[in-house]
This record gives sequence, structure tokens and C-alpha cells, in this order.
Amino acid sequence: MTSNLSEIFNFIIEMDKLKAVLRKTKPTGFDRYENSAEHSWQVCLLAQLLVDQSKLTVNISRVTEILLVHDIPEIDVGDQIVYQGHSDIRAARELEAAQRIFGLLPDQQAKWCMERWQEYEDHQTNESIFAYAIDRLMPLLHNLNNDGQSWKENNVPLNKVLTFNAPIGDACPEVWDYLKKLLVQASESGLFNKA
Repeated sequence: MTSNLSEIFNFIIEMDKLKAVLRKTKPTGFDRYENSAEHSWQVCLLAQLLVDQSKLTVNISRVTEILLVHDIPEIDVGDQIVYQGHSDIRAARELEAAQRIFGLLPDQQAKWCMERWQEYEDHQTNESIFAYAIDRLMPLLHNLNNDGQSWKENNVPLNKVLTFNAPIGDACPEVWDYLKKLLVQASESGLFNKA
């Protein structure tokens, strides 16, 4: 029992490293980049608030569990802007990181984390589809409220933002329709670099 506590405590201290993983967006009103721990907390809250917008029947507790662990491998591999795509090499590195980090836990808790992380990666369950949509939505809200900060810094055009974030509509079509209108308005007001 005590050895389990030691492993759990070591793992949770390892999670502090997620606070040092900088993402590509800045929190609204701040001149610093968001870290992955902040992002994980915020998407969990957003999922709770938008669950009624989901066209899919979801277990919101499971969605929250998925979102709590989905970015943990970034401790080892860092964050990557979604618009760069997801290569097989990066996927392999993330799997290796997930196995290392979750492997710090006792078997039962390691399995719990790994199952939820893999569920997010596979995008096959209603919960993972909704979680993925919420994960895509938060950076949009940051950019829409930060003068397109990461879009401009990374030369991301409107068409790429629309294409890469279309999965929001798989889970929350009304939310995606609303966001598309905001994105077009943002483009018309100069929020995107001209590509």
C-alpha cells in the first residue's frame, strides 16, 4: 500500500512538468504563452459547460477523464501547433512518452490513464469525439479574443483554421456553425495574415 502511495505521489509531482510545456496560444490579456496544464484545466471546464450542446450522447465524467490525461505525453515531446499535422513519428513519440509517464503509476492507475489517453488518440467513442472537439475549440476562443495571436505568429490562413477545426461540428454542429461565422467576421476584420 505504501509503495503505491509513493508511486502515485511521484507521478503527481511529475505532472508539475506539464506546467512548463508552453503552447502556441497566449491566455487572453496576458503577454505569455499558455502552458499545457492550464489548457487541460480549461478544456475540462469548457466540456462541462458545453455538454448540452453535444449532438452525441456522452458520459461527461469520462470526457473529463480523457481531457485530464490527453496532453500528458507533452511532458516528454512538447506541444505542437495543430496546423502542422500529426506525423507517424510524432505519434510514436507520444505513445512512448505516455508509456513512460503512466508507467510511473501502479498498474491499475497506469492502465486507467493509458486507456483514456488511447481513447482520445483513437477518436472512436462519443466521449473522445466530444473531447477532441472541445480541445480544438479552446485555442479558437483564445485567438478570437487575442487578435489572432497564434494564427498571425504561425501564418495560419482562415481556410486551414476552418479545415483543421471542422471536427468541432462532428460533436457540436451548432457551436461550429456559430464559430464559423465568428471566424469569417474575424477574417474580414484582418485577424488573419494574407496567405
